[in-house]
Amino acid sequence: MQRWATQGGGDDLRRGPKTTPRNKLSAAEEQRVLEVANSPEFHDKSPRQIVPTLTDRNMYIASESAFYRVMRKYGLQHHRARSRPPTSRPKALTATGRNQVYSWDITYLRTRVRGVYFYLYVVVDIWSRRIVGWALYDVESGELAAALIERICADNPRCDNLLWLHSDNGAAMKSAPLLAELKKRGISPSFSRPRVSNDNPYSEALFRTLKYRPSFPSRPFVAIDAALTWVTRFVEWYNTEHLHSAINFVTPDDRHDGRHLKILSGRRRVYEAARRRHPERWSGKTRNWDPIRVVCLNPEYDNGASKSKAKHA
Repeated sequence: MQRWATQGGGDDLRRGPKTTPRNKLSAAEEQRVLEVANSPEFHDKSPRQIVPTLTDRNMYIASESAFYRVMRKYGLQHHRARSRPPTSRPKALTATGRNQVYSWDITYLRTRVRGVYFYLYVVVDIWSRRIVGWALYDVESGELAAALIERICADNPRCDNLLWLHSDNGAAMKSAPLLAELKKRGISPSFSRPRVSNDNPYSEALFRTLKYRPSFPSRPFVAIDAALTWVTRFVEWYNTEHLHSAINFVTPDDRHDGRHLKILSGRRRVYEAARRRHPERWSGKTRNWDPIRVVCLNPEYDNGASKSKAKHA
């Protein structure tokens, strides 16, 4: 199916069954299903609750799947409870250059006191993967988050191009001071779905790299000064030395400042020269050293082909 779609597809020649199933509900039975589903007693319940309740009364109208099928046919398959419906996916964000989409989050660093933490605020540019700003405090606060964004924009003259700031649904992320700071600067906030960490993958991946570094202390930090010293060294390493796999193994600083184009071009020449020296060792093309042009946050996939295309954009 994916290969057919990738090659251009064509008309769908499937015509479905030519006969009517013997067990199909009649029009009167479908109407009875609709009457029960929309009745005052069951209008806020799902078929998984309706059918067992009717069974307890020695009544059988249709199976749960038949209820669902009829309700879907007549446009009634919607959220029926008083609770909020499931949250839809966040808006897909695309960055074609630096300082367009930032992602940020807060992670905990353990202290010697159980239940007491230091809070590390980190803002990353999703296109270059560069840590553009960070701060470490002993509290989690919307005012401190707003101050961090203000400092980042003051230190970065090209921050005026920033369109989106993505985060999860934490209290600091949705705080009034931070939202006011973003509004003042014309930056749109974007939020993950509740309890879905995959909607903020760039910050989560960064924190995993941080906490799985060989130099990350196995014991809690003694004081905030010790934590500041370690995080400062980590950010320096991450931005200037770490060959990031998602941006074709260049450092975030090299990509952020545009040096990655020259680096990747040099790697391509080295591989092409190696292939000319020993063509028998190469069965196909050389390694792809093309720069990553587009970075997507929570892209929308129409099919397998689109997903593959977005992954390699």
